[in-house]
Amino acid sequence: MPGLQSTSKKRPAVSQGGPKSKKQHSEKSSSTKFEEGKIQKRSRPVTQPITENGLSDDDEDEDQDNFEEEEAEDQEIVPDEMIVDDASSKDPNAARESHKVQRVLQEQRRAAKPHSQLLADAKRVWSLARQKSIPSAERQKHVKELMKVTQGKVKDIVLKHDASRIIQTVVKYGGQKERDQVAMELKGHYKALAQSKYSKFLVTKLIRLCPAHRASILLEFQSHVLRLLLHREASAVLADSFELYANAYERSILLRDFYGKEVALFSQTQGSEPEKVNARKGFPGVLEGLEGERRKRVLTALKENLSTIFNNSDKGAITHAIVHRALLEYLSAVNDTEDESEREKLRKEIFESCQDVLAELVHTRDGSRAVRDFIAYGTAKDRKQIIKVIKPHVERMCIDDEAQLVLFTALDVIDDTKLTAKSLVLDITTHAPTLINTPQGRRALFYLLVPRSRRHFTPAQIAIIAETDPIRGKTSKKSADVREGEIRAAASEGLLKFVEENGAEAARDTGGSLVVLEIMLYADGDKSSAIQSLLQPLASTYPSEDVSKLHPIDLPHTSRMYKSLFQGGHFSHSNKSVDRSPSFSPSAFASAFMSIVGEDLTVSMAGGEGAFVVAEFLQRIREEGSADEKRTVKGWFGEDVVKRLKKGETKGRNVLLEKIDGLSL
Repeated sequence: MPGLQSTSKKRPAVSQGGPKSKKQHSEKSSSTKFEEGKIQKRSRPVTQPITENGLSDDDEDEDQDNFEEEEAEDQEIVPDEMIVDDASSKDPNAARESHKVQRVLQEQRRAAKPHSQLLADAKRVWSLARQKSIPSAERQKHVKELMKVTQGKVKDIVLKHDASRIIQTVVKYGGQKERDQVAMELKGHYKALAQSKYSKFLVTKLIRLCPAHRASILLEFQSHVLRLLLHREASAVLADSFELYANAYERSILLRDFYGKEVALFSQTQGSEPEKVNARKGFPGVLEGLEGERRKRVLTALKENLSTIFNNSDKGAITHAIVHRALLEYLSAVNDTEDESEREKLRKEIFESCQDVLAELVHTRDGSRAVRDFIAYGTAKDRKQIIKVIKPHVERMCIDDEAQLVLFTALDVIDDTKLTAKSLVLDITTHAPTLINTPQGRRALFYLLVPRSRRHFTPAQIAIIAETDPIRGKTSKKSADVREGEIRAAASEGLLKFVEENGAEAARDTGGSLVVLEIMLYADGDKSSAIQSLLQPLASTYPSEDVSKLHPIDLPHTSRMYKSLFQGGHFSHSNKSVDRSPSFSPSAFASAFMSIVGEDLTVSMAGGEGAFVVAEFLQRIREEGSADEKRTVKGWFGEDVVKRLKKGETKGRNVLLEKIDGLSL
């Protein structure tokens, strides 16, 4: 290819798992949605370790402005060019002269390289255009000048490290006109550019920032997609394009190579409107009208291409969403196969080819759905193998929106609850102190106790989880209620221990208080130690003497938690009453409150922000307390206390006074 000669040696492939680390834009440009705010990143595999800075080691964006380092490279002295004896090296004047000669030789070498003057002029302007602290108008002036210098020569210099950075600056800070001009000059060369260590970043930027050219760029990858996915440099370009920037038609361009040579031969695309409409159908659109042997050939080609990716898991392509989409399309086509024995055979073959790497799939929507399909349709042996593969990554899966769905499906369909309790539930409850810090982690804890509860799961989430229910009815023997009860029993001990050790601190957090409440209401087992752990903070001085740390009753979410515990359940807006939990005794909680918190603090809280909580406490004592408890609590609220409360202006005062009057009945 004229003008494109790669100067880098081919490197051995390594894992490409994980998202590219992209730098935040320092200023907003105007043309596309991808420039505004935060740059999108690929979803991170649960198998990939997180570095201290949270970025991937493999795919750091080259668009980092290390000015001092580059200037040092430009002025680098090569000591081997001139041999200086020991005597002269000790002479400062001789050393100075030696360095001068070396610099002259270096300048001569640079001048002898192709496009040396062009690069020198471009670097001069580039050093001005890339500065961060200049006004936008001044930057645009430098970018336009830089474009004039490189115009017509972009494809000749772009594979060089420094020149690639120069063109990236034009694309990053230039207007749409400059970007489109660069994209046009590189037309026909994108396959080679994507495989370059340096210019791959430029290709990704053009795909992101030039939507008008995106389809034509991706078309240049056709018939090479599988090879590029297994290429160290190009793999990330295709992964970003598919997952972050491409629309349905553009994704179909990349997916078509998976369907085999026969499909590629008879479905060459030119981007017409009918083709774009058909592209939205995905693989089912390709299979339309295909029957018998031809349909089998296409399915076989797709399976073989997927197996190629799975058998080269060290290349990292297995973590990419494009592979997961192809796998899910294959499984969907298999499920539509009429012959049951053929259907089972095809599913078994593809499962065996990827069973050891399923943990690499769970972080994307399509990959998660494919693994859930394997769990739902799998035999007991298959399910055991899947659990074995994902077990080391349970904590990471719990905090990933897509990966946690795999755990939920495993809990829903696997009949061997001893296996799930030992391999999944134990790991989830062990990491409860960290899981409560994120919404995803809290959902994982909720699913052990109150799966699919509308209090914690949206209708959309419940609908996604329920996608495997029809399959579960055919492949699992236990009823859902029995399975849920066994999972809850297995999780209860660990969760109650978490409340006993960390519940008081967790309840001070908004999300943590929800988790603590559900554990207390629905976990099985002895809760006396957990109750004491939760009530002990209430026994501290009220109001708090430390202004930086409020008393728990003054925290709205914590106060609501205690109120719900006195009620013994959640208030239902549908039937306008409290749905009591059979696993929790609010009367026992009220009795413990009496002995731990005592009279003085209870009265103090009643006159402060705890009126509603104390009112529920009084209601519980009135309805379920013993005669001695009623007598004791009634004595706490004598005439002087009632008069003081009536004079107050606290919220819940009237409700509290009503409950106090109720003690006399």
